[in-house]
Amino acid sequence: MDTNARRVFLALRYQIPHMLKAGRGVIVCTSSSAAEQARPNGGAYTAGKRAVQGLVKAAALAYGTRGVRVNAIPPGTTDTAFVRPPGVPDAAWAQFKKAYGPLNIEGLERMAEPEEIARAILAPASDDFAYQSGASVPVDDGATAGRRMVLPPID
Repeated sequence: MDTNARRVFLALRYQIPHMLKAGRGVIVCTSSSAAEQARPNGGAYTAGKRAVQGLVKAAALAYGTRGVRVNAIPPGTTDTAFVRPPGVPDAAWAQFKKAYGPLNIEGLERMAEPEEIARAILAPASDDFAYQSGASVPVDDGATAGRRMVLPPID
């Protein structure tokens, strides 16, 4: 909660006054697809990322009329140090990623690359999205859209 909710709250608290003084600004917070799709033993992470989405909505409503837009990007599983265990050789990691995608990610059946998430964060910060505020736009390969149904065999 300290990392995922409190730090976002503090960042908003200290960024927004400067943007209000300037009369405009855009903040894009990173949430997670886990805010919508929980996993066992991940309650604190899910709660923290859900809190980020609540902070985004509240800040968007509080400051939108004063020129500050606030949005969230909840990415899906991304090939970062947070996901990759330390010390795993590149070849082994490539094999793991190749197997992980089809087992865990329905849409494109692969992890995101950090650059893909970075581009998704830049988009709502641009003037092309000037009417978007208070939104959480998943960039998660459809992970939060649902999963296919797997039926057991009938004897």
